[in-house]
Amino acid sequence: MHFFEDLTHYDNSFWKTIFNLFFKPAVLTKAYLAGKRLTYLAPVRLYIFISFITFLLISMFPNDANPTDTQSKPVLMRDAIIIPSLDSLHIEDKGMNSLAKVGLLSQNSTDTIKKMINETKEKKEATKLADFGYKSIKQLDSTQKNVAEDQRLSAPKYWFLKKWLTVKEQNTDEEIVEKFSKSFYSNLPKVLFLYMPVFAFILWLFQDKKRWYYFDNGIFTLHYFSFLLLITLALYFSNKFFHSLEENTIFNWLHFATQSIGILWMLYYFFPAHRRFYEERKSVSFIQSSVILIINTVIISILMALFALYTYINIH
Repeated sequence: MHFFEDLTHYDNSFWKTIFNLFFKPAVLTKAYLAGKRLTYLAPVRLYIFISFITFLLISMFPNDANPTDTQSKPVLMRDAIIIPSLDSLHIEDKGMNSLAKVGLLSQNSTDTIKKMINETKEKKEATKLADFGYKSIKQLDSTQKNVAEDQRLSAPKYWFLKKWLTVKEQNTDEEIVEKFSKSFYSNLPKVLFLYMPVFAFILWLFQDKKRWYYFDNGIFTLHYFSFLLLITLALYFSNKFFHSLEENTIFNWLHFATQSIGILWMLYYFFPAHRRFYEERKSVSFIQSSVILIINTVIISILMALFALYTYINIH
């Protein structure tokens, strides 16, 4: 409730905090550590609020939302017209060409249907999950049992494949994608929150331990991660806004420019924030910032891969 009180009262620090967080790297962190703690929102409150709002709004307005969902328009069975899907008709390009040659379909109709068939195939391929050469757990167990001992899978690999195939046997590919996405994004805020102490520790390793305490690096991390979530939310809704507009050259260029500027600012933000907060020379700060970002990128990539694997094998 305190968050929404901050949001609705014009004479408070909320909008000032957001403005400085977005456009003035490290200003909030320096002010907080200098004792100006009533001027802006506290770092922990700020992060929790932005994290909550970001993931809530993204879940409420997903990219794959379909405004013409048939569930919102009930149809009586006697009035319903059943139209078979293209893939159920088993129409191939060769057959389409034959129909065009004998005059049953125009060339434009043939090209349109071919395009629809290709799009259907592409969607199927996009959601098709790997089976690693095994169609079922039965095949995996049989292979593992009958091959020579030196050709058998190692215990970790066998365990992984069995888990993988168990999920595939119990769900369709579409169900797996849906359940995986829901579980992954619902738990992602927890993963980010748990990773922040690691990020702060890496910062601390590169600084003068007598001048900068771990606590100071923690405050910097809270503000930096708050910025990342905030700009992610801004880019997300900017993208949705431009996609809702009609196709137009000017709108397309504005969309491209907005996304490009946002992404560049997201990538660049850490460098001035690091230099201003730690008060290092530009060259030293640039080298430290680059190394810190590279280290964290590698660690986060590994962490996300492990988190994705954990999410998959725990699909029910």
